[in-house]
Amino acid sequence: MVRRAPVIRTCVGCRSRARSIELLRVTAVDAPTGQRLAVDPARRLPGRGAHVHPDPACLALAERRRAFVRALRLTGLVDTAPVAEFIERTRAATPATEDGRGSRTSSTTKG
Repeated sequence: MVRRAPVIRTCVGCRSRARSIELLRVTAVDAPTGQRLAVDPARRLPGRGAHVHPDPACLALAERRRAFVRALRLTGLVDTAPVAEFIERTRAATPATEDGRGSRTSSTTKG
């Protein structure tokens, strides 16, 4: 049996690298008012994708840096409300860990 190396992506918010299963994929879709962001938890929507930790702090950093616009190669402003709503729903559904970050894991281990 051949083991595949884990797929590594970079969070557009905090710019740290993590396995793709730890990150939330976001794509741009056409809407009547222009382009909007859509959450792609199944990783099946067509087009370019940007990855962000499911953490409000990373989303805030990505919004401040206009990282979604750059990563998805968009023009103008995009509405990040659908992503924020998804993150809040998933954080409410999952119990918080010791550090209060929900399901986001640390890359360091305690020894």
